[in-house]
Amino acid sequence: MKKLSDMFSAGWVQGAIPPALLVGLIVIIELASPGFLTGETLALLLANTAVLFILATGVTFVILIGGIDLSIQSVASLASVILAQLLPSIGMLAFPVAIASGLVFGIISGIVHVRLRVPSFVATLATGGVVAGMALWIAQGRAITIEEAGRLNTTWINGTVFGLPMVVILASIVGLVSFLVLRYTRFGRYSLAVGAGEPAALAAGINVDRTKIIAFAISGTLAAIAGCILAARLSSGSPSLANQLLLPAIAAVIVGGTAITGGLGGVGRTAVGALIISIVRIGMTFVGVNIFAENVVFGAVLIIAVAITIDRSKIPVIK
Repeated sequence: MKKLSDMFSAGWVQGAIPPALLVGLIVIIELASPGFLTGETLALLLANTAVLFILATGVTFVILIGGIDLSIQSVASLASVILAQLLPSIGMLAFPVAIASGLVFGIISGIVHVRLRVPSFVATLATGGVVAGMALWIAQGRAITIEEAGRLNTTWINGTVFGLPMVVILASIVGLVSFLVLRYTRFGRYSLAVGAGEPAALAAGINVDRTKIIAFAISGTLAAIAGCILAARLSSGSPSLANQLLLPAIAAVIVGGTAITGGLGGVGRTAVGALIISIVRIGMTFVGVNIFAENVVFGAVLIIAVAITIDRSKIPVIK
């Protein structure tokens, strides 16, 4: 009984570290530069975190089953290219078409991983390469500016509702739906079971292959949604639009406390992790830290957070 109590206490402490780190960072920045905690600055912080959070939420589903998705930045970039090209001709229908591309490639990654028994690292890396090539081919290697006619269909994304940026509302909806799926659906329970131990999940009668494919499909779909939002905000689509978001998205999941080995974590933790990543970047800029020093600070905080929150009990050998 004592051992169980100790384990519960350790788990509670480990789960409390990311929120405590987030609060600590906010306090430090506010003390260093009073005025950071204003409504305008916080709205900017949330708006800049929205796309990262949506990407990271998709990866959360895959990491929870013990996998990884390295194709999300390519899928997001392809979705932005498709949206930019189709908006002037088919209007709002361009959004579901672009998002459907993410769903398709997510399913393909899942099938390659499950049916061909290819590790998720290799499967999604290869799929990402194919998707990136398609984006370059479709866009002919250049950024595509959304024309004036197309921008009429993206103004709603750049707008506000009661002073809150629309992108924040969209990210909140994605987060809420994802939370409910993981917490209250059979798929959510199966995902955690697969991540905690695939042999035990198989023995319990869980369709592991289907659960994995659905997780990759969700990741691809959310990556495409993030790409559409990026394109709408920047009024352009590009084959390299989301190339810098892969590491921050994965880092947000891990820093938030979701175990890289799967079976432990959730969307709430990812939200905290995404805010930590964003506040380090934006906060350092707000304080006036040199851009080169920002990278040093960001790297240091990332290493410390991962070192503290990673679940080493499921990794007997650190390679």
